[in-house]
Amino acid sequence: MESAAETAEAEKEVAAEKEVAAAGGGVEDKYGEDRATEELPVTPWAFSVASGYTLLRDPHHNKGLAFTERERDAHYLRGLLPPGVVSQDLQVKKIMHNLRQYKVPLQRYVAMMDLQERNERLFYKLLIDNVEELLPVVYTPTVGEACQKYGSIFRRPQGLYVSLRDKGKVIDVLRNWPERNIQVIVVTDGERILGLGDLGCQGMGIPVGKLSLYTALGGVRPSACLPITIDVGTNNEQLLNDEFYIGLRQRRATGEGVS
Repeated sequence: MESAAETAEAEKEVAAEKEVAAAGGGVEDKYGEDRATEELPVTPWAFSVASGYTLLRDPHHNKGLAFTERERDAHYLRGLLPPGVVSQDLQVKKIMHNLRQYKVPLQRYVAMMDLQERNERLFYKLLIDNVEELLPVVYTPTVGEACQKYGSIFRRPQGLYVSLRDKGKVIDVLRNWPERNIQVIVVTDGERILGLGDLGCQGMGIPVGKLSLYTALGGVRPSACLPITIDVGTNNEQLLNDEFYIGLRQRRATGEGVS
């Protein structure tokens, strides 16, 4: 039989795990998205990630240093992380401290996008707990500058790009998106971005930012959101001549033949 001390310790560990799970991005986990133990399909081919090094590279399920001792054993993470277990609240405190060191808003934006790409639940926890301070970072006004410089700060794709080159194959492009239970789609063609004019393919920052707010403020599951940019070219000469521009290098197509 377990001693009273062992029982108390076990109850304490279970309570700690529940506390970490409850902070899964600030949205109640009705759909199991905060359960890294579940092998959820993440591609059309039902390839799943649930353990080890791959888990730490999956932003949807990665919890970083918040993985408990039991979770580290269950998911083959022991040795892949430093030994310290750091709660999500403490991670939020550290990241906010780091963000406040940046004097340039765009640097904060890039830091937030980097966080979203590696630890989604921590990103939303951070945004929810500090919404007044961070809303201007992930959306207006900073997202305008981010769209203008999107090619320079681009690291990983955060949405779906449909271009003129995909004409006749749009259904195949849509099938390439890994999630199937989409509930909210935000689409832009980048022609009019926040009064900044035609930013072409780089308008992706707008649907990404809007959907982040739908999750943080409206409780929409991140996996149910799909940001889409339709790239039919741009009339912005500066972008067309920018070596870092990530879209089609042609003037914006118009007319019935575009649809």
